[in-house]
Amino acid sequence: MEADGFMSRRTSVEAAGVDSRVTSAAARAEIRWLGGRLLGTSGRFHVSSRMAGEQDFVSVSHRSTPETLTSVETEVDYEGLPQGVSTSTHMLAGAVAGIMEHCVMYPIDCVKTRMQSLHPEPGARYRNVMDALRQIVQTEGVWRPIRGVNVLAVGAGPAHALYFACYEKIKFSLSDAIHPGTNSHFANGVAGCMATVLHDAIMNPAEVVKQRMQMFNSPYRGVVDCVSSLLRHEGPAAFYRSYTTQLTMNVPFQALHFMTYEYLQELLNPHRQYNPSSHVVSGALAGALAAAATTPLDVCKTLLNTQEARAIHVIQAEAATGAGAVASASGSRQISGLGEAFRTVYRMGGVPAFFKGVQARVIYQMPSTAISWSVYEFFKYIITKRQHERRLHGDRDGDK
Repeated sequence: MEADGFMSRRTSVEAAGVDSRVTSAAARAEIRWLGGRLLGTSGRFHVSSRMAGEQDFVSVSHRSTPETLTSVETEVDYEGLPQGVSTSTHMLAGAVAGIMEHCVMYPIDCVKTRMQSLHPEPGARYRNVMDALRQIVQTEGVWRPIRGVNVLAVGAGPAHALYFACYEKIKFSLSDAIHPGTNSHFANGVAGCMATVLHDAIMNPAEVVKQRMQMFNSPYRGVVDCVSSLLRHEGPAAFYRSYTTQLTMNVPFQALHFMTYEYLQELLNPHRQYNPSSHVVSGALAGALAAAATTPLDVCKTLLNTQEARAIHVIQAEAATGAGAVASASGSRQISGLGEAFRTVYRMGGVPAFFKGVQARVIYQMPSTAISWSVYEFFKYIITKRQHERRLHGDRDGDK
């Protein structure tokens, strides 16, 4: 019987050696397909209804001996994907999720960058996120909030492909080593941190160009002009000036993000089925918590990326006055390193300056992480489902 692309068959084999095909199935791991979820069971194939007419495919191995009746069920959630599936599945799903996440929320990201300015121009002082968007559109044009989105899309695809592939691989390897067959929050955190190192190595140059394009009165005509200007005046190091700060921010961010997401999944989706609402809620809450906690580091990262002219002028004047010399408005001094960025932010605005743009950052991260996780899980589920169906059709054709 066929139902929604799933095959239902019920059979019972009570003696060993009845069917060589079934016997070979017994040698494999027990598999249960539950809307993309793999779960061990025993003795038969069946379809069971779940919700809103959705059906589950359950595949079980042959009970060749009485001892197998007492065997412990092995459980592998659908996120692990079937054995033999290439890493490209995670990479494809991750790339689509990353591009969607950054492009959809880009206007809010533009507002966040401007609100983190330590000494904004009179025309770039905003009361809140909506006021910022309204002023930007009215004074600079409707396309201004998405200026620079193309360079971010180019960087986000490969960065998130490696990010999710690395995360899944390390998560399951560590979880199996620490607590076989169970979820480990420590493994989730470590996997998120390691994935961040690869992700930021690709995304950091795109972030620098993006934030230079987002600033008020940005002098660059476009992405190519910005890249060439950076190379001429500041050298290749400008693209990685904030890399250590980015890592310092993103390692705790991703550790909190992944640990919170996996914890909420255990509460909201304990069977680890494909459940869009749980992915959206878990992703949004995890993103909000991680974003709020790491805002001070994000302010420092923005300063290092943009090299805000007024902030540099202030520290130059202070240094010159302290040395007993006349401050010069011009100069080529640049802010480099997390320590100097922290000191500059504190001198410019005290402790409150470290939380500039926190509202925009949380508003940006909540839907961003919700979109990222829901799109990633959806594509992972669809790809896994189709691969499983092709495998079923292959087995059925082989039986004929």
